[in-house]
Amino acid sequence: MDGIGVSVSIEVYRDAWGVPHLRAADPDELAFAQGRVTARDRAWQLEVERHRAQGTTAAFLGAAELGWDTFARRSRLADTARRCFERLERDDAPTAAWVRAYVAGVNDALAEGARRAPEFDETGLAPGRWEPWTPLAVWLSTHILFAGFPTKLWREEVAGRLGEEWTELFATDGPGTAGSNGWMVAGERTTSGAALIAGDPHRFIEAPGVYQQIRLACDAYDVVGIAVPGIPGLAHFGHAGPVAWAITNAMADYQDLYRERLRRLPDGGVEAYGPEGWRPAAAHTETIEVAGGEPVVVEVVETERGPVIIGLDDGAGDGSSAWEAVSLRYPPRVTGELGFGGLPALLRARTVADVDAALDGWVEPVNVVLAADTRGGLLHRVAGHVPVRARANSLRIVPAWDPAHAWEAAPAPLPRAEVRGHAVMANARGLAAPLGVEFAPPHRAARIDALLGASADWTPETTTAVHRDTDNASAARLLAAVARAGGAEADDAGADDAATGGTGAGARLSPGAAAVRDRLLAWDRRMDADSTDAGLYAAVRGAVVRRLAAHEAFAALREPAPYPEVFRPWLALGPRVAYALETLLVAGPVPAGDVDRIVREALDEVGAGEPPAAWGVTHRLAPWQALPDPDDAQWPGLGGDHDCVLSSSSVPGWTDRSARASAARYVWDLADRERSGWIVPFGASGVPGDPHHRDQLPLWLRGDLAPVTTDWQYLTKEQG
Repeated sequence: MDGIGVSVSIEVYRDAWGVPHLRAADPDELAFAQGRVTARDRAWQLEVERHRAQGTTAAFLGAAELGWDTFARRSRLADTARRCFERLERDDAPTAAWVRAYVAGVNDALAEGARRAPEFDETGLAPGRWEPWTPLAVWLSTHILFAGFPTKLWREEVAGRLGEEWTELFATDGPGTAGSNGWMVAGERTTSGAALIAGDPHRFIEAPGVYQQIRLACDAYDVVGIAVPGIPGLAHFGHAGPVAWAITNAMADYQDLYRERLRRLPDGGVEAYGPEGWRPAAAHTETIEVAGGEPVVVEVVETERGPVIIGLDDGAGDGSSAWEAVSLRYPPRVTGELGFGGLPALLRARTVADVDAALDGWVEPVNVVLAADTRGGLLHRVAGHVPVRARANSLRIVPAWDPAHAWEAAPAPLPRAEVRGHAVMANARGLAAPLGVEFAPPHRAARIDALLGASADWTPETTTAVHRDTDNASAARLLAAVARAGGAEADDAGADDAATGGTGAGARLSPGAAAVRDRLLAWDRRMDADSTDAGLYAAVRGAVVRRLAAHEAFAALREPAPYPEVFRPWLALGPRVAYALETLLVAGPVPAGDVDRIVREALDEVGAGEPPAAWGVTHRLAPWQALPDPDDAQWPGLGGDHDCVLSSSSVPGWTDRSARASAARYVWDLADRERSGWIVPFGASGVPGDPHHRDQLPLWLRGDLAPVTTDWQYLTKEQG
């Protein structure tokens, strides 16, 4: 087994949903088993992720992937993973051997898994070989954009085009995109007397899913949880029996962008201007192979701040004149650490103190953690590496030559809090506030907090129901604007407005617009899939967003930003207006009178058209797949919205399709692990046609959970 020095005597069992339950003698054998079963179940997914981490996806997916491959090369993802693994080998040899065992398992079964996956034949891709550092590279590529550093590019554009005073106008607090939910109820507020932990990570939905239900049992531990395919252990969500844990994104800011001055030397080398003047930069070229096209040569440059990710092509010619570019500085590249040493320690944890200690060395990404144990211990803390530096670094691109923007040697201290009754983590401004700039709106966190506070008799079943809540508190501000449009006060002003063509808040609405207004003001604010009122609200919201984005106040922001295509999702005006709608209705450069007019026009537009369908008719799932599915109509309708507990994000004004939603849901019961539940959007298998490819989708759509089964006698042993 690649010389890792362990014997292999592993057993694979499956539950009724095809979830693998693995049993082996020791942790290294178990890591081998986890890698092997993942390669059999998810070979195509694993190879796509390996190629994404290496910047080689265009070689089999075509020129459309050049933008990502170029970014992956220039940000040095694979090289950073190598560095981190080398440090892991030097500082923590047992964990390095454990990762090697997982990789050996992947390599042992990858060819077998590829024979089961039709995508390999469809693309002509041959299964490759994983290196010991590949899991670290997959982890990096999965999370490099997680902290949203491209938002700094957006703020730069807003400041330069709209004005410095509007730099934070589109901050996600008011509102923003969806994040993850997590909550914990202490034992004194449950029927069993033991704690409950629940939640759901909101991520871009991919098919196969980004999470993998699995059980890992050996002589040292027995843990059920939700893994990331390609990564050993259970970094995010796990239940070890005596202790359980879960995370959400802390929304911390820990990646910086530096404005670099570069110049090319006569010999082709590159220098960068820093606090000490002109200094050599590392530079070389790499070739990206492209299926159906010519290879593309890209230059890779790294300054003392970090890899240059923007502007290199502007200085491709020879000559001595300097040009500007942008470099990225991120903790694993600086420290050579990812925190993987905490992964086997998490599996061995028996108390919250063990979980706490395991996460002390965590680096990327920065998470808020909840944990509970059967002794009554509770944990609520932040884990990860956040550099200490000037606040300006967190807001915009900062000058590389100014020493005021250097990182201090030690990272920021990480907050923690006492748990009283219950705790909620939903990406809102709270525990992690000192570490970030923009957070999710408070609606999900406030709603969960209110629901939890309404009972002292929580069970796994009632906890599961919280996941399904569709109350949309973020609608309140638009509904207030709708209420102002053509209200009772219009009776006195309507005649004058009609005579002058007026469109003020007091103008009389058309009959169709008035009917829409009345329905919305009577609506219960729930974004249920079968609700035509929710569909009506979405139609009005979309019309308002489109008109706001088209307002002359934002004309300067409609011009494309001069940045690579991979960053365009962060730089498009329409989505920014959609997610900041709550703020823009009451603040910003659009005058209040124009906002009132826009709301009236939106009501008129919707009132004059065909009655909107139920929300779930247009709000359908839109998962990302490496190979697009020709049968798009197969994807079902969803309830929820981006600020509901049942979070399912669309881009109001442009599409109701949902690309981001709950990538998993779970309830961990500390009283009885078999009363826990979990679900993923599709199934345990990534192989089309497998019985467990999409068998969990109906439960996921209903907001139900599949049971966690841990009694071996109720599992089916897999032969061969």
